[in-house]
This record gives sequence, C-alpha cells and structure tokens, in this order.
Amino acid sequence: MGAIIDGKQLSLRLKGEMADEVKALDAKYGRVPSLAVILVGENPASQSYVRGKIKAAEEVGIKSELITMPADTTEEVLLAEIDRLNADKDIDGVLVQLPLPKHIDEERVIDAIAFEKDVDGFHPANVANLWLGKPCIVPCTPKGVMQMIAECGFSVAGKKAVVVGRSNIVGKPMVKLLLDANATVTIAHSRTQNLAEVCREADILVAAVGRKHLITADMVKPGAIVIDVGVNRDPETGKLCGDVDTASAKEVASFITPVPGGVGPMTITMLMKNTIECYLNRINK
Repeated sequence: MGAIIDGKQLSLRLKGEMADEVKALDAKYGRVPSLAVILVGENPASQSYVRGKIKAAEEVGIKSELITMPADTTEEVLLAEIDRLNADKDIDGVLVQLPLPKHIDEERVIDAIAFEKDVDGFHPANVANLWLGKPCIVPCTPKGVMQMIAECGFSVAGKKAVVVGRSNIVGKPMVKLLLDANATVTIAHSRTQNLAEVCREADILVAAVGRKHLITADMVKPGAIVIDVGVNRDPETGKLCGDVDTASAKEVASFITPVPGGVGPMTITMLMKNTIECYLNRINK
C-alpha cells in the first residue's frame, strides 16, 4: 500500500522554517516581506482561499494587506489599484484572487501586475523566463508538487512522468519543472487516446484536470508516485475529492497525495516562499 504524502504536515514544517528566515531578514534589513491580496466580489470559494493565504502569512511573519472590492468594481478601478501597489515600495508581492467577475479581463489584470511582484508566477515575463530557463517566479502549485516529490526521496532524473492536464496554471509549468529535473515527460489531456495506457507508463503521475476520480487503480504503474492536484465536489456527498480514486490507487502506488490535505496546503505555502523570493529580489537589486 502506498504511503500518504501529508501536505499539511510538510506545510507546517516549511512554514516553521520560513518563519525563522523572516525573523532573520527583519533583523538584517529592518522590515519583513509584505504581500497584498486583492479580492473582488464575494465568491465563497475565493473568500476561503484568501483567508487561508492571510492566515499563512501571519504564521510565517509576512505582513499582509487584504483589499476587498465589490463585485461591480470596474476593470479600470481594479487596474488603478494594481498600479498603486506596483508603485508602493513597501509591497513585495501582489496577488489578485481568481476567478474575477465576468466583466473583468483576467488576462489584462495579470499582465498589469509588475512581474517582479507577481507571486503567483502568472505574468507573461515569468512564464517566458520559466520556459527559457531564466530566473523567475514559479507558479505555486507545480512548485509545491516538486517539493512533495522531493520529500519522497525519489530521484526524478531519467524517470518517466505523465502530467494529465494542460492548464497554464498547473499542467504546462508542471511539465517544465519535471523537464528541468531531467524527467522524460508526456503531457496528456481530454483528447489523449488510450489515456490509461499512457498513464501506466508513468513513474510519476500528476493528475490536474478537475474530473472526479478520472484516474483509477488500473491506470497506475505499480510503485509510481501519484500526485492529485484535482479539487472536485462530489455531487452525492458534497465532500471534496480529487482526480484520482485514492482508495484504489493507493494499493498500487508507492506514494500518493490525499484530497483534501495534499497539494492544497503546499500551494499556499509556496505562495509564502514566492513572497520571500520577491522580497529578496527587490532587496538585492
């Protein structure tokens, strides 16, 4: 039976290490890293995510500022607020919680955030630098996944990895990070033929498509590491579940992440790490 990769426990440890780092940075430079989070509207899921981010900042010792704006906020008003934060010398990281109300162009908003303060790693400059192998801010979820794989004591180099999902936020950057670690990577998606056969070749299988229990035990190579990025709501029970049928897949995998309590906590923890990196990059300019 596969060992569970406990994202909560790993996050607690990493946040403890970062809290010590932040104290040392404050002593050295006279201030702590700072993060500004903008929340537009009252989407319950977004409100929950933002609360988690603000709480994590408090635990690490990062100064946080939450800016709430009504759902009918115009795109121009939001962009003006981003401009203000970009110009604020005391702000190291800027995050706009997605999704945004439909009348606001998300791409335009992401592009407006100064790339050196882009703690999500979504700005085109950071995306380009990631693919060019240059210094950049790496998206939080793929960054957290790589940390979890490392915790297994598993050498990625030379292994076969399959990423199911091709989003700009997870799938595509995940592929690049695995390539950088010298894995041989296949990216699969909704149009992939013989998906089960493709998945069975993976020493590392990352599921990030948002479809409940798409990955079943018969699709997992014995001994594989299985990382479940999916977050779905079971229509029958109302409970959160992943893209992987964990109950059956853990009988085949060597390591597997649960949902909830796996990748989710690590995503927020990597946001804190990115904020510290943005702070250091600005201090050392």
